[in-house]
Amino acid sequence: MAHGDGIYKRPDYETYWITYKNADGQRVRENAKTTDRGIAKRIRDERVGRVARGEHLDPRRDQTAYEEAREDLLTYYRVHGTRDLGEAEGRLAHLDPYFSGRGIAKIDAGAIEEYVAHRQKAEAANATINRELATLSKMLRLAHERGKLARVPVVTKTREADPRAGFVTRQEFDSITQHLPVDLRAGALIAFTLGWRKAEVFGLQLRNLDLVTGTVRLDPGTTKNREGRVAHLTPELKVELAAQVARVKALERKLGRVIPDLFPHLSGRHIGLPVADLRKTWARATRKAGKPGVLFHDLRRSAVKGLVAAGVSEKVAMTITGHKTRSVFDRYHIVSEADLVQAAERLAARG
Repeated sequence: MAHGDGIYKRPDYETYWITYKNADGQRVRENAKTTDRGIAKRIRDERVGRVARGEHLDPRRDQTAYEEAREDLLTYYRVHGTRDLGEAEGRLAHLDPYFSGRGIAKIDAGAIEEYVAHRQKAEAANATINRELATLSKMLRLAHERGKLARVPVVTKTREADPRAGFVTRQEFDSITQHLPVDLRAGALIAFTLGWRKAEVFGLQLRNLDLVTGTVRLDPGTTKNREGRVAHLTPELKVELAAQVARVKALERKLGRVIPDLFPHLSGRHIGLPVADLRKTWARATRKAGKPGVLFHDLRRSAVKGLVAAGVSEKVAMTITGHKTRSVFDRYHIVSEADLVQAAERLAARG
């Protein structure tokens, strides 16, 4: 039976229904999906308030499930290629358990803050949480653009830790790599010299290397920014990579099959397969070198520093390393204590 305040129950439902007029003056009836009359009243008041602000409400838009919005997002990425699907699915792997089964209209600022607290309790880094929130925000904005969500909630990101300032000197690099398998040393040298990411280095195939012209290239779509890159090899890199090619060719003869990868496993149960994860190997090498805590990604930072110190223009250096924005490049151009001492010495020399 209907009530004067626009809240009522139907004989065939246990939940309350609400009624109100939309911006066109039409009567709207909507299942509040709650057995609590107080909650139903708050929902109705929220609807009436939105109408008063001139919003055009469509209750059907507020019934879109998280799962539907999720699939819309992945389809969008597949069609437009604006995001690596593996990266997106990795973030969704954390969002899914928390938001599955909800309507996206229920994902408001409060629900998002609760998600952040949930991830922080799981000891996820704020930077990681922010990447997940960016994916969620894109999902909700896409749903809004397609008429499946009335309003997009404000997504407030968490404060991230200051950028890591780790880098290694050439001496430290050599002390670490002497504890790496010989084939992985060449890969580490690419990262230390050219500033390429770990996935870019160990995703290289033999066809990406041209020892005659002395170049190595990354195919479009294989890099973080989706753009290809070409770099010319230093004499040291050319020697190391020529030796690596020889090792791969020897493995091909041993296994009797073609191996396309530049960095396959040379032995063990994964022999012939591309190196996919060297975290344990790298951690072991850094410990033996007395440099525990040094990350492989620190080689990328070190390469930026080395390129600038060698007098390479920042534009060319950014082209080699694949940095798209100056701000990120500046973040990696780390100033060490030795740099500061050298600056003081140069000032003193000027008298």
